[in-house]
Amino acid sequence: MPKFAYAAIDPQGAPVEGVTKADTLGSARALLVEQNLFPTKIEESRGLLDFELTAEKVKKKELMHFTRQLAVFVKAGIPITDALVTIGDETEDVALRRAISGLTDDLRNGGLLSAAAEMYPHVFPDYYIGILQSAELTGRLDAALESLAEYLEREIDTRAKVVGALSYPMVVMVMAFGTVLLLAGYVLPQFKPLFEELNADLPLPTRMMLFFSRFFTDLWFITAGMIVSMIAVLVFLSKNPTGKLWKQRGVLKIPIVGGIIDYSILERFCRILGAMVRAGVPLPEGLQTTIDSTSNIVYSERLQVAKEQMLEGRGFSGPLIETELFPGAAKQMFKVGEETGTLDDQLEICAIYFDRELESRIKKFTTMFEPIMIVFVGVIVGFVALALVSAMYGVLGGIKEDEATPIEAPAPIVQVVDIDGSGLV
Repeated sequence: MPKFAYAAIDPQGAPVEGVTKADTLGSARALLVEQNLFPTKIEESRGLLDFELTAEKVKKKELMHFTRQLAVFVKAGIPITDALVTIGDETEDVALRRAISGLTDDLRNGGLLSAAAEMYPHVFPDYYIGILQSAELTGRLDAALESLAEYLEREIDTRAKVVGALSYPMVVMVMAFGTVLLLAGYVLPQFKPLFEELNADLPLPTRMMLFFSRFFTDLWFITAGMIVSMIAVLVFLSKNPTGKLWKQRGVLKIPIVGGIIDYSILERFCRILGAMVRAGVPLPEGLQTTIDSTSNIVYSERLQVAKEQMLEGRGFSGPLIETELFPGAAKQMFKVGEETGTLDDQLEICAIYFDRELESRIKKFTTMFEPIMIVFVGVIVGFVALALVSAMYGVLGGIKEDEATPIEAPAPIVQVVDIDGSGLV
């Protein structure tokens, strides 16, 4: 159970400090009130051994709930510090609760919400802070928070669609290879001494499986080396900048999968930029924040070039069209939005278009991939079963042939006896 350090005032007006245990910050506050203590400050207490190697990440879902709740409080006219205290009391996410506590302290000291949120980059993304800064200048904090909550909700849904589409084939592939490794690495080697003892004439599938199984027994060091090499390649592709570039370029060239990733990135780009433009963020700043939020290096590099061309006075739609990242429909919407001054609406329409196209591509991918994977797994399992069954039939056939082979009778032994001792028979 978490511990909370508190500073409070007792009924006589004397300051009191201590530590109490509770499930949440709100429970700790209620416990102090029951003890006739008026808490002035409560924060989570951490022991000497309770440290973090890396900053804790806040889930998008938790951030979305926080944003939506804060928007409701602000729209109802409740002071933002009181709203943060109420939300923080019921928040179970540790990292988010600490951030809310820090926001409350900064606001009570006269700080701005955007400046306070900027101190917690692991909780609030760059675009989140940019929209807050614009909302504070325009006085539309409730509308900005609602827009952020809607965007976060759509982003969660889109991410769930993409992850769901890509995770299914990965699970099937892992199961298929796991089955083969189990049969070839453990089951089949158990029969190898029997085959050698009977000197059976094994069929080709069985010999192939036995050869493959050697990589898990006699040649295990080769398999271990391959596994280490694969791990090293994955680490290189995930951590090294050059490896990341290779991976992200290669993924975009995979049929169908590349299209899914394309439309997910474009949907996110239009959604974030549209929300920032609607909130009143200047276009260059909003575009830079959106580029920084783009996860794919190929897209971020081309969009950065487009931004530099925009700053040179070449407009908005032209440089984006030259990136060749957007389909024809989006290009037309960008032109209309730029010419009519409705860029935020056109970006929202583009985001909806990309979201629907993304959902369509995901359905197409799963519909096509499921039968392919079923056939693939069936072929692998069938080959292994054929190797085992044909080997057993070969052994049984060899035994029957040995039993059916007639045994030749030995030649009769003739004993010669010399009866008269003359040496003549």
